Amino acid sequence: MTNLGDLEIFAKVVSTGSMSLAGRALGFSPAVVSKRIKRLEDRLGTRLLQRTTRQISLTEAGQGFYDRVLGILAGIEEAEYYISGRSAQMQGTLKVTAPTSFGRTHVAPHLKSFMDMHSGLAINLVLSDEFTDIVGEGFDLAIRIAELTDSSLVARRLAPVRRLLCASPDYLAANGTPQVLDDLKHHRCLPAHNNDAWRLEGPEGLLSLRPQGMLVTNSSEVVREAVISGLGIALRSTWDISRELKDGRLVHILPAYEGSSNVTLSAVYPSRQFLPSKVRLFIDFLAEVYGPVPYWER
Repeated sequence: MTNLGDLEIFAKVVSTGSMSLAGRALGFSPAVVSKRIKRLEDRLGTRLLQRTTRQISLTEAGQGFYDRVLGILAGIEEAEYYISGRSAQMQGTLKVTAPTSFGRTHVAPHLKSFMDMHSGLAINLVLSDEFTDIVGEGFDLAIRIAELTDSSLVARRLAPVRRLLCASPDYLAANGTPQVLDDLKHHRCLPAHNNDAWRLEGPEGLLSLRPQGMLVTNSSEVVREAVISGLGIALRSTWDISRELKDGRLVHILPAYEGSSNVTLSAVYPSRQFLPSKVRLFIDFLAEVYGPVPYWER
């Protein structure tokens, strides 16, 4: 009978496209991974993978085998999920990455509730505003606030994201309040930390505007503090500034324009077909915490 571990290694090699990345994720050396794949191929009497110096791809037989292996692994995972759901004892470590500000304000405060429900589960939360290769760096999932493009990863939408143009009352008193979008050319704007263009939706539809400003930073939190202090105008998410809008430290301007609704809060993970129970539980938990109308919008 084929070793179940060999099937897991095979599936990980296919999903990562690399012996070394698969080994890193599973705790094996590339040499061990290669040996286990060869053992599996020898047992089956057929080549499953085409190997070159640059990439690994499935043979025709390998593709059919992979499709069926995913079903087997998913069935085992489902059985374990059933048992873990009954016992409420999830074990292991969940490795998660999230944007710095969002992770600090809207993930960290909820960890106690989740970990109280699953006391055997440890969490490794890494906060970063830079793009993270979740497969290459061994993350179970990433929380992303972005306009997601097609990829080999799977995304589950957790909540909508509203982004508003805003400024402090002091800035507007000193510089005037923009009445039309073209007025922004005459104001100090605070670009996002990655200097991307502002993608806005308004009466004219979807448009792109590249703001000009005197501040350059790699930190979204610096942009947040700069707009609150009166340095200029920024496009900020309501999850980040809802309190300041309510207490008057920031003013919503040009309300006919908001950030593109294609930007969402999502959980991103490598594969739908072999989703570990710990990942499914955490995603379900966050989806319930945020809800279709997030608490920061209420």
